[in-house]
Amino acid sequence: MASNPAKPRKRCAWGDSPDMHDYHDSEWGTPLHDDRLLFEFLCLEGAQAGLSWRTILLKRDHYRRVFHRFDIERVAAMKDRELEKALLDPGIVRNRLKVYAARDNAVASLKAIDEHGSLDRYLWSFVDGKPIRNRWTGQGDVPASTPLSDRMSKELKKRGFRFVGTTICYAFMQATGMVNDHVVSCFRYKQV
Repeated sequence: MASNPAKPRKRCAWGDSPDMHDYHDSEWGTPLHDDRLLFEFLCLEGAQAGLSWRTILLKRDHYRRVFHRFDIERVAAMKDRELEKALLDPGIVRNRLKVYAARDNAVASLKAIDEHGSLDRYLWSFVDGKPIRNRWTGQGDVPASTPLSDRMSKELKKRGFRFVGTTICYAFMQATGMVNDHVVSCFRYKQV
């Protein structure tokens, strides 16, 4: 007797291509509270501006090598010559403003850590420390930004963060689980 093949999982439309399954299924939207990983996502979301997230995911391991696994103190201490060397590396997005923004964001992160005790505590304060659970039925319902991401963007910019526009902030909030924007029919919606 032939067995029935496993029923395919229902995913968000953007995560339904095989090369996005792992990221969608195990990372995106999962509440993240590790300072180093939050800093990594902040930098990678900024690097993604104007590009596809798929492009950044393919380069993520290389970004980790170039930016010291996103160790905040080490990135804050990067000298201009090291950043200039990074601009020659085809394994990352070679945009001068984005590359230098990683160091600026590390410096701003250290100040936030000093003031709030952790980057986690500071960034999660925008959602009062707990994820916002949306109930989108289709991918077209999910906004690119919200008044909350507008406020986060404005505050981060005041603190010296760069490449933190409202759309980038909202994508960051989605990726790190500050908002649950899996559509309700997605198997991950209830999991996160």
